[in-house]
Amino acid sequence: MHKAARLLLVATTATLLAACATMGAMSAWLNDQVVFTPTQLQHSLDKRFPRTFDKLGGLVAVTLANPRVSIPPGETRLRLEFDVGMGALGSEGAPTGHLALASGLRYDPATQGLHLVDPDLQQFDLPGSGTLLKGGARGVVNSLLAEYARSEPVYRLDPDLLSRLPAGKRIGNVGIEQGIVVIHLDR
Repeated sequence: MHKAARLLLVATTATLLAACATMGAMSAWLNDQVVFTPTQLQHSLDKRFPRTFDKLGGLVAVTLANPRVSIPPGETRLRLEFDVGMGALGSEGAPTGHLALASGLRYDPATQGLHLVDPDLQQFDLPGSGTLLKGGARGVVNSLLAEYARSEPVYRLDPDLLSRLPAGKRIGNVGIEQGIVVIHLDR
């Protein structure tokens, strides 16, 4: 009987663990929302940078490196900072400057990702550039940010998570609430 009790205990434990794993995945959309922390967004960006973007038909290259994600206390927008470098005529330009932006987030079903929405350039410092170049460089960076916001997600949702959307629901509003990213579901 002792052996049968142990076997029953092992089977029950295995069943409970499987149920917990299933419940954890199923409850991801508990209360019709799922949340992401800045750390999760940071890990996603760390895998994709540094990157160099060619602009103006290759005449200018903008390199973004070392992304840093934060949500300042009390804010409803994400803060994203990069080291930035600019090069011309085929040179990449080592990151010697800094840029910071604030942005909301939106969900794009085509990429299954969270994208920047209405990014606002907060800070742009490029050492060694004069006032005119700085203004022109700022325009290039603004153009790059708008393009990036349209096409590149900051974070891609896991297909397994998306497959667990409750019946009749779809991803709705994406907001930043109390220091975390919250995705709400709609009917």
